[in-house]
Amino acid sequence: MGFVLSVLYIVTYYFTPTVLFGPLAAYHVELILAALVLLVSLPRLIGSFTLRSPQSLALIGLALAVFLSVLIGMRWAGGAVIAFLGFIPCAYGYFIVCLHCNTKKKLQILILLMLFVCLFVITNGCLDQLRGIPQSGQVRPGDTEGIDPSTWDAVHPYLFAMRSEAGEWFFRLRGLGLINDPNDFGQLLVCTIPLIFIFWRPKKVIFNAACVAFPVCVLLLGVFLTHSRGALLALIVVAVLAVRRRIGMIPALLVAGGLFAAAMAMHFTGGRGVSASAGEDRTALWGQSLQLLKSHPLFGVGFGNLPDYLGLTAHNSVAVCAAELGLFGLFFWCLFLFSTFRDALWIASPKRVSEGEVIVAEAELFPQPTKTIETIDIAEINHLGRLVVLSLTGFLVAGWFLSRAFVMTLFLLGGMTEVVYEMALQRGMVGPRLRLARLLPYAGILAVSLVFVLYVMIRILNLMH
Repeated sequence: MGFVLSVLYIVTYYFTPTVLFGPLAAYHVELILAALVLLVSLPRLIGSFTLRSPQSLALIGLALAVFLSVLIGMRWAGGAVIAFLGFIPCAYGYFIVCLHCNTKKKLQILILLMLFVCLFVITNGCLDQLRGIPQSGQVRPGDTEGIDPSTWDAVHPYLFAMRSEAGEWFFRLRGLGLINDPNDFGQLLVCTIPLIFIFWRPKKVIFNAACVAFPVCVLLLGVFLTHSRGALLALIVVAVLAVRRRIGMIPALLVAGGLFAAAMAMHFTGGRGVSASAGEDRTALWGQSLQLLKSHPLFGVGFGNLPDYLGLTAHNSVAVCAAELGLFGLFFWCLFLFSTFRDALWIASPKRVSEGEVIVAEAELFPQPTKTIETIDIAEINHLGRLVVLSLTGFLVAGWFLSRAFVMTLFLLGGMTEVVYEMALQRGMVGPRLRLARLLPYAGILAVSLVFVLYVMIRILNLMH
């Protein structure tokens, strides 16, 4: 029951309650689902590894940072509660994955769910274009004689219209809800592509072609239709990391150069340039965000409040997190990020995973029915580890150009990582997670390093303009 409710909750997050439940959405079905998931999760929570993981502390700290950022930064107690309640549903994703998606089969179902979301949006976007869109710019949002943007969104919910640098209209694929921006949807696509290889079976050519290669090709088409420059760069980085073990770093970089040239030849970005001058507006926003961090160093300007200062969001997850939540919030965000990436790299390394004796779990206050433990060997653990590393890398590279530090996708990936790590830990293949006392300094160093790298990039890009 808990797993089914968890899947339904995640689907609701990506599709929005209105699409799934229609008129019933007015009754806040998503809150009812969250309450039901919490109710059935309580027995599993006691005795589970979830609360003992560093990520749980990081999310608790982030929730506190969100609350304090509005309470202190905006001096608004009611807004602090609203911000807290707005953050919790996304962070919820980590806990429900750890508690209810704790086997390989359930992880496969979760990945199938992400694939279904992506295919649904791609299909509807393609159908929208095939039905025919007038080529006259007068019907586009933003024209003086155009229709209202809300009307456009109602008629074409899966397409975002914008002009290229040459002044020509083109359409970008987007999702619904919190992935209703083409860049956000592109990020989800890049994260999903590596995870599809969880279904790969050695020497099963027909199966792999139908269940892996074909879905990946459709997802790549989706990335192209988003015309997202950040997604393109993230996809190239993921490709380099995926093939470098087989062909070496230098050939992988040559492949990356070839992919980039091919993408630009096919007008992947919709006629927009990929250069320092093309990103000048974003660089300015990054600099302004750091100025806000300088003036509000501890708790930031308030969760979700950055556009009130800049007119736009910063288009960089680090800049947004630092400016809105201050160093306090950035520290806990980095704690979640570092501990997740460390565990992912650990289980992805053949040198770190070895055979061992199965560790017997402690007795639970609410014992679960006895189930047969999945047979998973070292090679499978390494394979799963590499997939989550690639997916996390895609998320972070795309996130460098997006204001998406707190979306559920990140927390779902964190949950997947810890589920796989726990599989290896219970089979004695890896050692215990790093103690919190060792993680805290690393998180602090990472937070300072990210701000420093962002500052250096701004200075370099400004010199190049």
